[in-house]
Amino acid sequence: MIEDGARRGLGWGEAWRIARRDLNGRFKGLRLLLVCIFLGTAALAAIGTLTASIERELQSSGRVLLGGDLEVEVWQRDLSEDELDALSEYGRVSGGYRMQAMATTPDAAAPVELKAVDENWPLFGTFTLADGTAPGAPTANDAYLAQGALDRLDIQVGDEFRVGTTTLNAAGVIETEPDRLSEGFQLGPTVLVAQEVPGAAGLIQPGSLYQSKYRVAFAEDTRDPEGVEEALTEAFPTAGFDFRTRDRASPGADRFVGRMSDFLTLVGLAALVIAGIGIAGGVSSYLDQRRASIATLKVLGASSRDIVRIYALQIAAAALLGSALGLTAGVLVTPLLGAALQGLLPVESGFVIEPAPLLLAGAYGLLVAFAFAAAPLLRARAFPAMALMRSRIVPLARDRRALAATGAGLAAICALALFTTGQTLLTAGFLAGAGAALVALAGLGLALQYAARKLPRPSNPLLRSALANIHRPGAPTSALVTALGFGLAAFVLLAAVQSAIGGNIESRVPREAPDYFVIDVPPERETEFRELVTEPFPDAQINAVPTLRGAILAYGPEGDMQRVADLEEIPEGAWVLNGERGITYADAPPTGSRVVEGTWWNPLHEGEGLVSIDREFADAVGLEVGDMLTVGILGSERDVRIANLREIDWETMGFNFTLVFSRNAISDAPHKLAATIELPAAADTEARAQLLRDLVQAFPSSSVVEVGEVLVQARTLLEQVGLATLAAAAVAVLAGIAVLMGAIAAARAARTYDTVVLRVMGASRRQILGLQLAEYSLIAAALALVALALGSGLAWVIITQLFEFDWLPDWGVVLAVLGLGLATVLAFAIGGSLPLLRAKPAQALREL
Repeated sequence: MIEDGARRGLGWGEAWRIARRDLNGRFKGLRLLLVCIFLGTAALAAIGTLTASIERELQSSGRVLLGGDLEVEVWQRDLSEDELDALSEYGRVSGGYRMQAMATTPDAAAPVELKAVDENWPLFGTFTLADGTAPGAPTANDAYLAQGALDRLDIQVGDEFRVGTTTLNAAGVIETEPDRLSEGFQLGPTVLVAQEVPGAAGLIQPGSLYQSKYRVAFAEDTRDPEGVEEALTEAFPTAGFDFRTRDRASPGADRFVGRMSDFLTLVGLAALVIAGIGIAGGVSSYLDQRRASIATLKVLGASSRDIVRIYALQIAAAALLGSALGLTAGVLVTPLLGAALQGLLPVESGFVIEPAPLLLAGAYGLLVAFAFAAAPLLRARAFPAMALMRSRIVPLARDRRALAATGAGLAAICALALFTTGQTLLTAGFLAGAGAALVALAGLGLALQYAARKLPRPSNPLLRSALANIHRPGAPTSALVTALGFGLAAFVLLAAVQSAIGGNIESRVPREAPDYFVIDVPPERETEFRELVTEPFPDAQINAVPTLRGAILAYGPEGDMQRVADLEEIPEGAWVLNGERGITYADAPPTGSRVVEGTWWNPLHEGEGLVSIDREFADAVGLEVGDMLTVGILGSERDVRIANLREIDWETMGFNFTLVFSRNAISDAPHKLAATIELPAAADTEARAQLLRDLVQAFPSSSVVEVGEVLVQARTLLEQVGLATLAAAAVAVLAGIAVLMGAIAAARAARTYDTVVLRVMGASRRQILGLQLAEYSLIAAALALVALALGSGLAWVIITQLFEFDWLPDWGVVLAVLGLGLATVLAFAIGGSLPLLRAKPAQALREL
């Protein structure tokens, strides 16, 4: 059949029959390719399926998540009749309030998130209780509580508790709150009440910190929310409205999902690049094992095209199986990832099939298999049988067509990545970096061979032989350097990302902080407040500051100011322009701030209003000392001049305000005080609890936040991010380990001849193992710094550009993990050398 086929060439059917007979049912020899494709494809499939599912849920359920088609939010006031009438023209309206409050019983007190809603709530979705009922909005003095509130107050359904000056009845336990995700981070469990309750409880007073939220369900489903937002802004330019639409019901969730998707995609691509190196080594090793079969087929008349078809079909079968298994694993693991995110993001329960990300993951897997398998496959096709027979002694030369095929495959991978990414520049940078790393490692391999050739010959015979193995003809040094470099870089990536997140947890979530934040303390009762705290705790430290809410409406040089409403988009870094912010006034620079330009005003300053602003904000919008701001406070506009710029230490747990005004600028506006209380470390638990109850009793309209609970929540969230990144980066490490194993396995085949010759010449097993250990130690030592630079560079991109965290890795941990990677390399080298010791010289020499 071969002779007939040689004249006309084998068809694909005939080539498949030969390939199937030659292919071991357990894919012996191609397992490394299969494992590498499986890891990369599974990672991308799981990542793509999860993020696509979340994004689809955010888009399709935007109305439910937001609670309407459009949300209008203002601080410290309700909507006016004109504003409410204008909103009502577009459809059915549901309004209410959000605020911090204290829920109390005779024996307990707990900070809660008070959510007051009207009878139209919810406009979309269904509100349900733990008993399965759907009662709708609460009425009268009934309240629905999250389970955490019941636990903190130690009460049951049917019991009474107080909020402010009003007694409420615990009417049920919240099970499903349809608009929960859009409410954002909470400082306490939810208590849902009727819209009239906060006013009756004395919680809504001039200067109190609360939000008024109004949602509208459009009468016309086709109406554009963005158009309504523009119309309302134009009609009420000084109202200080914050808007959200059904298309961006939860901007924080959208941003988190987008950033995590980009991070995980980069990790998946890194795993695939690392796996590609393993594929190249695995295919080279497999074809080397099949060298005699290829030569025999050529002797029997098979053409080079026939050889390519036969072994391309075998490799394609392994790649398809690895991709199919990877896609299956990605789908199967998605429910586990969804369960971990339940309650944080809208994730469908059960198995989710998202065709687009699965097709993309499969395409990546097959393209990587083609790109990295092409070179060793095409190199074998172009040489006569005698060259193949002698390839272990006289290495095969490079094939330019093989390099071209590899280049075409890599170009297709880059094009696919750039076409499907949400951050083109970031992905392009990663791909350019990966390409530069490949070139650098290839160059390092050549440099290492050159250095080994030029170095003086060591007197130790083992070191002399190890050095010769690095630069001898046919030495796989370049392939080993590339594979080991990426494999070790994966270890560094894991350690740097994880330790940097840990460093951010330590720096951003301080272990020492005030014991309590108190909101809405009446200014006229500040002395009484201080006495209430210092009577049981004379050494307590209290810091009280005025708090208001205001929005920047215009900024710039006097006479040439830019209206914020006229901006097409907010400048990068100018987050202060997004709606209302907390503001204050002070006679001296706040603790944690340092004036870096301009001067602070005199405490007795009179005349035009002055303001001190954050220098980073000033740089973002081009403001200078002497420029003007127009600020909206409770619906009125105030013009102030910039007196100085400050550097703010945002990591302190004190009061940090971007805008600090002179007293004469805003002190006449209704406002309350916010205070921090730091108790002595020796204060016992019962005394602290009694102080909390006394504060609530004396100041029922104020809210007390236990900082310890907030820090626990913040630390938990950051630790969850760290755990997610650890799990994702572990995929790259697994791919790196597979590459290490494959590189050593591929080199082992080339070492068989050397080992047999050495044994014939009398070398002991111990000497042979020592030779292998010395060779890999030299290569690994040369790669340590390169791997450190590669892994930490990618980790820096992930931490600073994607997560926007500070770059705070623990270099001790990073170096320790790199040392572990080096030890892994040496362990694999020894393990890979053991089969060489079992090779029988006579049999091995006959096979050469």
